[in-house]
Amino acid sequence: MLDTKALTGESVPRSIRKGDEALSGCINQSGLLTLKVTKSFGESTVSKITDLVENASARKAPTENFITTFARYYTPVVVGMAAVLAIIPPLVLGGGWSEWLRRGFVFLIVSCPCALVISIPLTFFGGIGAASKRGVLVKGSNYLEALNKVSVVVFDKTGTLTKGVFEVANIIPAAGYQKEQVLEYAAQAESYSNHPIAKSILATYGKPIDQKQFSGFEEISGHGISIMVQGKKVLAGNSKLMESEKIAYAACDAAGTKFYVAADGSYVGCILIADEVKPDSKCAIAELKKIGVEKTVMLTGDDERIGKSVADELGLDAYYAQLLPDQKVEKLEMLDKQKRQGSKLAFVGDGINDAPVLARADVGIAMGGLGSDAAIEAADVVLMTDEPSKLVEAIDVAKATKRIVMQNIVIALGIKSVFLVLGALGMAGMWEAVFGDVGVTIIAVLNAMRILKK
Repeated sequence: MLDTKALTGESVPRSIRKGDEALSGCINQSGLLTLKVTKSFGESTVSKITDLVENASARKAPTENFITTFARYYTPVVVGMAAVLAIIPPLVLGGGWSEWLRRGFVFLIVSCPCALVISIPLTFFGGIGAASKRGVLVKGSNYLEALNKVSVVVFDKTGTLTKGVFEVANIIPAAGYQKEQVLEYAAQAESYSNHPIAKSILATYGKPIDQKQFSGFEEISGHGISIMVQGKKVLAGNSKLMESEKIAYAACDAAGTKFYVAADGSYVGCILIADEVKPDSKCAIAELKKIGVEKTVMLTGDDERIGKSVADELGLDAYYAQLLPDQKVEKLEMLDKQKRQGSKLAFVGDGINDAPVLARADVGIAMGGLGSDAAIEAADVVLMTDEPSKLVEAIDVAKATKRIVMQNIVIALGIKSVFLVLGALGMAGMWEAVFGDVGVTIIAVLNAMRILKK
């Protein structure tokens, strides 16, 4: 049994036999494997994923930095204006050099962009700090700014919206039987096995099993198990086992892996084994829509029926199932083209297979607790507690940061504009100029520090 979760997103381990292909990046869960390497490293699955990450990163558009753009034009303009104010009027009017030089210096001091240059980066650093207090690591202020414009959020399924753990989701007993009886028969049948399904059933049963009362254990390849328990023939396995043994059973339509149990030729019940949805996933989707996210989508390598079940349960707008890593990138690019102009697309994932998509998205968000190193490396934001609801908090902090940045821009430019006019008219002296520079800077810095209390 191979755990392919990191590569394909399938919660159910995949069985392989002699002659089957095993992808690099899978984890062996049972038995001893002797593998023959058939491809060079450059052609391996993991290598192709790394290549996708590098290519996707090259296509990501960088966020425009306000300070750099503003300072490029602002500084030479105000220095030139101060020089004109100090030199041109005396030449035109004749004399009065000291007064006009004083006005020029007042103008130059007031126009110094300290308030913006200091307070805006400080606000973003404060926003990154406020997010980290909530367990959200943001790798740069441009990503914090980009979170403000997110209109589409795309999720991976396994390990992101779900726990990524293979466990008993439901027990459906046949008429005349109790859930406890179904689970007991199943646990007795699986007591000799180290298969992931067996482990999940035994963990749910949680009681010691006396194997001395069992006999005639037989593993039927591709079907299940047959065992004698105190004179009763117990069958446990898939629908093929029930059909081959001519057991009249009730087929279960729910999404997940179905494990049927029969005793003495009579159907006992069904155990549904599935990947459990995280407790806060539904709340996270609802909250994202409340704060303005227009579309929520799920991409998964898992089965179509399981994908639909999770999407319906969480209230997602769309889902795409049975996707390989390169197909996930294709779907993300399709969604990227469909999004509203000027808005951003965020992708949330945790596996090796998510790394290329994380790199390609405008904002890549990785699960930091259980996420793979490749995903965390490719991501722009990391949710350390693996809770999807942390994304809502990250966007909340980003919006608060943006509000304070805009306040500081208005405060700095507004007050400076007033003092620049007063200085040019000779109505403001050096003390006013110092307030227009240092005073405004202090006000903007104190305002920027408010984000730390967010």
